[in-house]
This record gives sequence, C-alpha cells and structure tokens, in this order.
Amino acid sequence: MPMPDSNGTQSAPHACTAVTPASNATSVRTSAVSPEQEGAAPADRDAIVGVVQRYWGYSTLRPLQEQAIHASLWQRDSLVVLPTGGGKSLCYQVPPALLEATDVVVSPLISLMKDQVDGLRACGYAAAALYSGMAYPDVRAVEAQLLAGQLRLLFVAPERLLTPRFIELLQRTRVRAFAIDEAHCISHWGHDFRPEYRQLARLKDSFPTASLHAFTATATERVRADIVAQLGLRDPAVLVGGFDRPNLIYRIVPRIDAEDQALEVIRRRPGQAIIVYTISRKDAESMAAWLKQHGVRAAYYHAGMDAELRRKTQEQFASEDLDVIAATVAFGMGIDRSDVRCVIHAAMPKSIEHYQQETGRAGRDGLPAECILFYSAADAMRWESLLQRSAAESDSPEDTITPALELLSHMRRLCGSMRCRHRALSSYFGQELEAANCGACDVCLEEVDGLVDGTVTAQKVLSCVARTGERFGIEHICDVLLGAQSDRVRKWNHDQLSTYGLLKGTNRRDLNNVVYQLVDLGVLARTPGDRPVLQLNDLSWEVMRGRRPVQIKQVKESGLKTTVAEAESWEGIDRGLFDALRDLRRQIADERGVPAFVIFGDVTLRDMARARPASREAMLNVRGVGQKKLEDLGERFLDRMASYCAAHDLDLDVAAGTRPRRKAGARVSDAKRVAFEMFAAGKSFDEIGAAIDRRPGTLAEYLEEFLATNRPESIDPWVDRSIQAQVLEAARYAPEGRLKPIFQALGGRVPYEQIRFVIAWHGAA
Repeated sequence: MPMPDSNGTQSAPHACTAVTPASNATSVRTSAVSPEQEGAAPADRDAIVGVVQRYWGYSTLRPLQEQAIHASLWQRDSLVVLPTGGGKSLCYQVPPALLEATDVVVSPLISLMKDQVDGLRACGYAAAALYSGMAYPDVRAVEAQLLAGQLRLLFVAPERLLTPRFIELLQRTRVRAFAIDEAHCISHWGHDFRPEYRQLARLKDSFPTASLHAFTATATERVRADIVAQLGLRDPAVLVGGFDRPNLIYRIVPRIDAEDQALEVIRRRPGQAIIVYTISRKDAESMAAWLKQHGVRAAYYHAGMDAELRRKTQEQFASEDLDVIAATVAFGMGIDRSDVRCVIHAAMPKSIEHYQQETGRAGRDGLPAECILFYSAADAMRWESLLQRSAAESDSPEDTITPALELLSHMRRLCGSMRCRHRALSSYFGQELEAANCGACDVCLEEVDGLVDGTVTAQKVLSCVARTGERFGIEHICDVLLGAQSDRVRKWNHDQLSTYGLLKGTNRRDLNNVVYQLVDLGVLARTPGDRPVLQLNDLSWEVMRGRRPVQIKQVKESGLKTTVAEAESWEGIDRGLFDALRDLRRQIADERGVPAFVIFGDVTLRDMARARPASREAMLNVRGVGQKKLEDLGERFLDRMASYCAAHDLDLDVAAGTRPRRKAGARVSDAKRVAFEMFAAGKSFDEIGAAIDRRPGTLAEYLEEFLATNRPESIDPWVDRSIQAQVLEAARYAPEGRLKPIFQALGGRVPYEQIRFVIAWHGAA
C-alpha cells in the first residue's frame, strides 16, 4: 500500500535501490541497517508499523522507508533520495516517536516548517518549529517543551541552528539525530545551492554522538557524492528510490502563446490546484493578471514581493481560496499541498533538477496529475544571458557559470527530444525504466505528430537572414518574411528584398517558433548578449543548398488524451460525494486556521467517497484515517456521508468486505431528528449536546441544515442579534458563497459557525 508523506497523504509506490556513487565520489558503504545484519533493532517492524498506523492511518511500509528508519534508529548516518511525495518525511518522523526522543529537522523555509508542524499536530504528533518572526513568549514556550523532552521533532532553519546560543540549548537536550531536508542545497552541482547549508558540517563537531540524515528529492550521482562529502557523513547508508513518478503525465509542446495555452489547460481543470511557473517576476505578474481577467482565481508569487503579501498568497493557495499561482522558482520548497493536480511551465526551467522538483509538486498524493511545459529555444538563450549576467556580478563567476550552463544544456536536450519523458528523466538520474511505453507522456500517448518536413520553410528563413546581411534579430527577420509595413523594414529597404513577404499569411507566433527551433537544431546561429542577431553557419549553407533536410516539431490538432490511470483513479467514486467531503474539509480547515490538506488529503477523501463507511470502525479502514483523526473528525465526516447518501439513494459500506450493505437512510439516526425538534423548541447547544451526545462541530452542522430547511422565526438562541447585524453587513461586500472574507472583515471576532448560521437562516428567507 502507498505510504504518506509529511502530512499523511498517500503517494504512489516507487522502486528503491541502494547505490554506490560514481568512481570519483567519496567512498561510502551502501547497505542499509537491518535486523538481519546488525542484530536486534531498537524497534521491530510491528512496532514501526504500529506507529505509522496510529498517527497516519496506514498499515504497510515500503522497503526503502524501513531501511531509512532503521538507519536512524541505529544512529547511522544516511542519505535518502526519494522523489517529491515519495515518503521522505516519514523516515525521520517515525524514529523519535518510537524512541520517545527528540530529533531536529533542518528545513529551509518557514512556510514549509509551519505546514509540516500543522500536519503532524493534526495527527496527534508532538512537533514544533522555531523561526524568525515568532513572538518571544512562543519561542520560550517551545524551548521549554524542548528542554522538558515533550517534543518528538523540532524544525529549525540552518541559520538559527548554527548560532552559539541554539547549539548550547540543543546540547542540554542531548539531541539524538539531525534530519537535513532539501539536502541538495549543500551542493554547487545541485539545483538550488545555498551557502548556509555548507556550514552544517559543523554539527559533527558540536554533536559527536548524534547521527546526520540527509534527505532530498532530486540528486544525480555527482550531487549525492557531494552531499556525503560536504556533510562529512560517516559510513552512511545511501538509499536511492526510483526517480520515476508514474502518476505524473508529462507533456512538452511548442510554445505559441504561453498565456493562451496556460488558460486552455486551466479551463480543462476547473477548481483544481494548479501552479504556473515562469522565468521572471514580470512574467508571473502578467500571467496572473491574464488569468484573473479571464475569470480564474489566480495570484502571482515571486521573491520581489513584500514578505507579508507572499505569506498571505501562499496561505490563500493552501486554504483553497486560490486555484492558481503564477510564480517564479521562489514558489518552491515551501509547497506542502498534496492535491496540486497540474504544474504548467510557461517556459523551460534552467535544469532537469529544477524541472523534476517543480513538476514533483503535482500529484504528491499519488493520484494522477498533469505536467505540461511550453517550450521555445528562446528559453535556453534567455537563461544563458541571465546566467552570464549573474556570473559576471559574482565574486567567483567560474564557480557558478560552468555547472549552471551544463545543467541548462541537459534540460534543453530533454525538451528537444522525442523520447519517452519518463524514460528520459529516469535515465538522467542514472536509472532505466523497463516499460517500453509509459502510457503517461505526450510521446507515448502519440499526442505529438513528431517531426514534419520543414526544409522549404527553413530555406526561406535562412535566405532572409543572408539577404539582410546577418545583422538583425528574430523579430526583424519575421517582419521581413511576413511582409510587415514597419518603419524599420522600410528604413533598410528590406521591403525590396526577394524574401520580403515570402511567408505572408503565416501566424507570427508559429514563425517565431520555427526560427527558434532552427537555432535549437544548430542550422542557424544566434549571437550572445543583450541584442542578439541571427547568423549563418556551415549547416545553414547545407540546408540552403538542399543537402540537409530540416524537421520541425508539431502537436497533433486532435488534442490531449485521458490516460488509463486518470480514468481508474475515479473508478467507483461518486463525484458529488467527493465534492461534498471536500467542502466539509475546507470548512473545518477555515474553522481551525490550517491548510485544507492538513485535515485530510484527496486520497483519503476519494477512498471515503468510494467506500462510504457507515461507522467509526469502518472509517478506520479508510486510508489516511488514524486514531487521532477518527476521534477528532470521524463523526462529522460520517454524518456528511450519511446525509449525502440518503439524499442521493446511495448505499453505505460499499467496500467494507464482509460487512452487510445497508441502505443510506439507515445511518441517519434519531439523533438528528431529536436535534431538529430541540432546535425548533429554541434549546441551547449545551442542552441538545447533553441529550444526543454529539460534538459541537456535529451540532453546528445539524443547526445549519435546520436553519436552511425549516426557517425558524429567529436565530437568537444561538447568535446574538448584534452579531447577526455585523455578519449581514459584512456579507454585502463578500463574494457569494465565500465565508472567509466575512470572517476577515469582522477581524476574526465571530466564529465561522455563527457566520454560517446567519447566512443559512438569511438565505432561507
């Protein structure tokens, strides 16, 4: 069975192997610690699975997770490489829970720490974080918990971890192990190098008895060896899972108009969580504005924004107030939302590692998700210019430009190839897929016509470059070929050339794309710098003389296909029930001020909608429902399922094995009927709760339904009249059906339940 990541969401299974770094890498012992090799482990497999079941509601482990957990239990250094959503977090969450110890997690982003802590606490797991901006009393409270041994995990940033005061604080706790998340940040050859990570090697000096465990999602053999060397890992277990993400559908298509193309993809996925990556901040802002103009709930995100605005935007996306984020790479490691169903690259990222990391934010729950990249050869040239400019401004450009350009060339080749995307990505990371057809990329789905003969068009373009003297850029060459009446064309008398208007009637974006493809193919050169011009080379002349054919990539007009995995992921699920459960999840998340995925992931909601459990016992069979969440949330979700199934004549317990199937109406107990009678009599929550033994959250849902269907004369017994007036006034300026703007307008003083009561009662008038 698939396993959860940090928030307990389910991920697709992956193969796992222990590997040896390249021959020039630091020599490491690669066998993972196991009971057979080292004698009795500190905890046996049943104990490990028991912890996983208790907190996350899963009953099996993957082999690699078990090896990584044993390495931590034995305090043997390790490097664990699993793709995003592959269950890395579980590897460092289980050991301290088993041993009732306190471990430290090094994490680079505050938002990521907060989301992980929220998710763990929702499962009943003792975790906390220390980061800049926390109120002093909160810092003191966490430190007191730490010293008292009440925490199982403490999350910190590398900058705080290495301060003398914090090191002294940890030394007083006799910390057992350090988990270093996003460990690729320590390597120059990684895709997100951070100088502060280089200092983490000092942990070995300050904590000689503690073990170090490095975790990352993307690392080639070179990067893995560099991580081991830079951290000074001693005899580490190097564990590398399969890099392939079979649930992701990869598509790389020629870019014609990124905004139009992105909007088309987003409209295919209404209401779903989507990230659109751009190269620049300006591109992100422009994309978000375009999408909003066309009715999409979108916002932009980049490092140039005010920190508070960035935080607010990320929280809106996590709480499902936004569907789409248009962002630069700055919107990255802090994304812990498991139900992102699509990642769009409006331009090519600068490395395969970046591409793998960013696309990995889709489908972290293991359900099918789409990753589509709109590619133009112009992207590579733009990145080259940016990298060269950045290197020139650096104190040591030779240390940065060479690795960056090499990574860029790999990404460029991936985009230009016609090879299965899954196979190409796995091969880059040193692994090979057995299947000849992945069934989940544009190549294997035969969505790409492939290469069509573009020799004649190429000859016309090259001839135009020659006749204009090899002194002009792409836009001017396109103007001449299209027969544009521009001042510049007339100034140079290029409207008198034989190539003027030779491709008149061609779509400008299509022609632009063809020219960039010619550059990408090497049959046309483009000079570097801020004002690049097109020039001919030896291959250009071969094409013009008819000695070299040119083939251009095209996308089939028939459109994109639905994969088998996508269709199967909804098998047996009532979509309406799933949406009803999703609405309840969001409602509870709003009440508690946490991201929606902290309540339950999409995998869990789909499993509920498929199995439709009718009892607490049956609910425990739903993947992702542990004991704590059953006690905390089970009743509300059971009641919501029962109400929906009764209204739509659906059976309950449809996947409960030998349990008898019962008609939906049987689950709607007398409790709700009694509650409705007492509401009609104007009884208080306390009186009704005592009579029917239901939690306040369930009573609130009963009352909301009662108000919407029965329309009592007033709601005074449950909401003060002055609050009713405030809510109705705030609702005048809020989007229809949206409660959060009302809650915020009232300064958070009025609970969500009371807002819903007022809206439900007023709406029934």
